[in-house]
Amino acid sequence: MTRLAAASLAGTAIEFYDFFVYGTAAALVLGPLFFPTFSPLAGTLAAFGTFAVGFLSRPLGSVVFGHVGDRCGRRPVLVASLLLTGIATVAVGCVPPYETIGVAAPALLLALRFLQGLGLGGEWGGAVLLTAEHAPERRRALWASFPQIGPSVGFLLANGVMLALSASLTEAQFRSWGWRVPFWAAGGLALAGLLLRASLAESPQFRELAERGARARVPLVEVVRGHWRLVLLTAGALAVGYAVFYAVTTWSLAYATEELGVSRTVMLACIMAAVAVKGAGTPFLAMLGDRYGRRPMCLTGCAAVALWMFPMIALLRTAQPLLMFLGFLVAMLAFMTMFSVIAAYLPELYEPRVRCTGAAVGYNLAGVVGGALTPIVATAVAGGPGPPWGVAAYLTAIALLSLGCFTLLPETRPVVAGSEAGEAPAPATA
Repeated sequence: MTRLAAASLAGTAIEFYDFFVYGTAAALVLGPLFFPTFSPLAGTLAAFGTFAVGFLSRPLGSVVFGHVGDRCGRRPVLVASLLLTGIATVAVGCVPPYETIGVAAPALLLALRFLQGLGLGGEWGGAVLLTAEHAPERRRALWASFPQIGPSVGFLLANGVMLALSASLTEAQFRSWGWRVPFWAAGGLALAGLLLRASLAESPQFRELAERGARARVPLVEVVRGHWRLVLLTAGALAVGYAVFYAVTTWSLAYATEELGVSRTVMLACIMAAVAVKGAGTPFLAMLGDRYGRRPMCLTGCAAVALWMFPMIALLRTAQPLLMFLGFLVAMLAFMTMFSVIAAYLPELYEPRVRCTGAAVGYNLAGVVGGALTPIVATAVAGGPGPPWGVAAYLTAIALLSLGCFTLLPETRPVVAGSEAGEAPAPATA
């Protein structure tokens, strides 16, 4: 389990590094370089629009790779998705700016971002299921939480490189070539990830399905017919996690540097510190999920987010590093209270034959609502001389939506379901 969890964590870290480095670049430099004819606000919105495309393609990736995972196994998904995302990310770093090739520049950016999202849409389902289906049921949330640490590690890697380049290069150097370096570095990281995953064993539950000839012929059709309500509920339930994370890591970075005059280095440091604490706390929160259940943790996290969004915006508006860090930290821990157990919760909700497709589609549809729209909506409603209370209201509304969805989902923790040790719990099929 230790080797498997480490490999899953490393792989998700690399894939999310690729995804996050684009978000940071979109907040800092992509607007002026690829949309120079737009106003500063319109350029930022356009850059966030290309950022959103990655979320729109993630559900498609979850369908494509979910089919592979349910038909051919969880392990092939890990290799194919990592390769696709790595190649697309390196290519982003090679796209010439608008002044060199005109409208072809943003068009290429859009296409490559689509491929990034396609690969990441498959990554989460494969990594989480391979870990969750190997894990002992009474510690499933703990072991399955390790792939959930991957996004934090990937974010820290992406922004650590950006922070180092931002601090060591002049503004002209950073805009000319410095921002491209993190994208080029993705190639080496992808090769390292492929080596780590080369020797992983296939999930025992999938092997059993294959031996019995019980694999779904067309997993998506079965999910749509028998689990459509569950997919929609999980998508709505998880939307708040994406919304909070990208409000903190992407929108606030652009807002504070452009509207409040906070230096890029200070903002990156505040955000990275909050994400680091969130990542470190993930397995401890997951252990609470094994002890008290998945659903109580999710309800607690949603409620905490709803209560904290207005204080977070007030602390951001001060432009004081320690106060901004405090606002970000509480928000991150609140949403991680729920996301720490999601890697165990979602697979337990679906029967094994359609688990890769169902869990991944629900997880990535949430990204469309919470991740794709949040930077765009937040940027649009944050205008004006006062604090951006519209952003706080939007995030609170998303939290209440997610809270409502979680109340309609069942508990799945094995001991709560009444299963004996060593038996798999009966999956809920809402």
